[in-house]
Amino acid sequence: MSTRTPGEDVPIRRLDRILAFMSLGLLLLSIVCFFAIMIGSSAGADFSSGIWPVIGLVVYVAPILAFALLLTVLIMTFVRRARANRGG
Repeated sequence: MSTRTPGEDVPIRRLDRILAFMSLGLLLLSIVCFFAIMIGSSAGADFSSGIWPVIGLVVYVAPILAFALLLTVLIMTFVRRARANRGG
């Protein structure tokens, strides 16, 4: 059991916020691109030319990068809390 009071919590760093918002932004971008592909396929767009290959790549790559950024934030937070609880 911890004897710490709630006011002694570890502060949130700027890097943590940046990584968290980048993760959220990539997920939102991926969702928007997914809906763009759905709308484009119903409209009969040619997916082999123009910006469509990039949009298709974003749908595949962005969620993986967002998950990796989120894991990075979690690991950094756990390490920082462990160091603070240890006293070092």
